[in-house]
Amino acid sequence: MRRVDWFKVFKFSQYKRLIVSGILRIVEPATLASYRAMDIAALGERPAILPDALPDAPQRGVGSLSLSFRRAWPQGNTRIERFYQEGCLKARLPRITAAEDCEAVLMNISGGIAGGDVLETSLEVTAGARACVAGQAAERVYRALGGVPAELTTRITLGPDASLDYLPQEAILFDGFALCRTLDVALDETARYLGVESLVFGRQAMGERLGSGMLRDRITIRRNGKVILQDMTRLDGDVTNILARKAVGAGALAVATMIRAAPDAVGLLDPVRAALVDTGCDAGASMVEGVLVARLLAPSSQILRRAIVKILMLCRNGQALPRVWQS
Repeated sequence: MRRVDWFKVFKFSQYKRLIVSGILRIVEPATLASYRAMDIAALGERPAILPDALPDAPQRGVGSLSLSFRRAWPQGNTRIERFYQEGCLKARLPRITAAEDCEAVLMNISGGIAGGDVLETSLEVTAGARACVAGQAAERVYRALGGVPAELTTRITLGPDASLDYLPQEAILFDGFALCRTLDVALDETARYLGVESLVFGRQAMGERLGSGMLRDRITIRRNGKVILQDMTRLDGDVTNILARKAVGAGALAVATMIRAAPDAVGLLDPVRAALVDTGCDAGASMVEGVLVARLLAPSSQILRRAIVKILMLCRNGQALPRVWQS
């Protein structure tokens, strides 16, 4: 290989010094100005790094996730049939929790939900399959810039004799949040569904007060194409004051809705009511068109979570919750 004598390539003088390390040059100010003048003469004026033409818009999170579970014959265990993920929504399949179950953990890798985010999740459990889908951690819903709401849509379809436990963890709402959340569940007459949706109003460790916020929360349950349950929540303005009203939240800072839709759901009504008595929550349970619905209002997220875990264990016949719920 031919040796290069760099001292012959670059000429040094008393008033000009070049240090070349691949990316760095140190020169006299006058020399630097002359270099720039030559650049402009040859190439023209350089454009601005951030021209005014670029829009001054916040980044938006967009995510889409689709999971389909099927029962493998003749083994009888449940496997993934379709798996699609895009953007900030991801899923992981940690382990098989039981002989016939398949478990998935949903994640939002954007670090939280902000105004303008659009997240869509689709879950399908085909005939005879059994699955449990859980959230990795509590979700944070930040202040919305300009009042533009985040949109979260979840669609669930259960075939004949299919079973799904849908267990997202709580959503923590920050002051100034704006959230539109929709859950749509389509069931076959013989399908079994267990689900929970919970909200925490403010960061309680720092005593946050929700002086403003907007919530549109809708849960729809269909059986054989017919709507059998629709639960809608709407909050606007000073959320803390609204929840302080006795007929609304009676001062509750956390709320959850738990749903059990199954042919044998009516048999759980009395045990669930009994279990809710000593949870520290204002809570109740009722049957609506063969669907067991429990509402829990709690003074703190910790009390609410303990109550949710208690009812979930009851509805799951003592089967352990996903590991992400145990941390």
